[in-house]
Amino acid sequence: MRFLKWTGLVSLIVMQFGCTQVPKDVEPVTGFDLSRYLGKWYEVARLDHSFEKGLTDVTATYSMRDDGGVKVLNQGVDAKTGKANEAIGKAYFVDKDTVGRLKVSFFGPFYGGYNIAKLADDYSMALIIGPTKDYAWILARSNTPNASQCKAFYDKAQQLGIKKDQWIRIIDCDLPANLK
Repeated sequence: MRFLKWTGLVSLIVMQFGCTQVPKDVEPVTGFDLSRYLGKWYEVARLDHSFEKGLTDVTATYSMRDDGGVKVLNQGVDAKTGKANEAIGKAYFVDKDTVGRLKVSFFGPFYGGYNIAKLADDYSMALIIGPTKDYAWILARSNTPNASQCKAFYDKAQQLGIKKDQWIRIIDCDLPANLK
């Protein structure tokens, strides 16, 4: 039931915005290599959204689809019940496949923007901005990311207008007190 609620809420949000636009001042990364991006990512932090409310241990796993798109498997654990939840979606490039700008859908033909605004050179951490700056995630390949790298990603988000107190921190990066 939670899966349907999560997927439905994601879909409603996507329908509300109904767009794959890039928010003002956000530049999707170039020189993007999808093969290096595929695999499992841990959610370090996110902005507050009803479709992820109360979830911990959130991961996103990306793999190739037969049609050339990307399968998106989001998983998390409901902190109150301990139940695992998942949502499966699909993503496709909006522009060239060397630009970190995709459209993602978890329900039907409705897509929302997935803009990779910052990506570590070694593909160990990413800052994702949705169709607006109200939707953002910091992802890492490890569930114990480097504190200085985390700081660089929070700093980039702040440059884009996302204040440090807006984040729901899922993984503690051992940040200095002024960034917690």
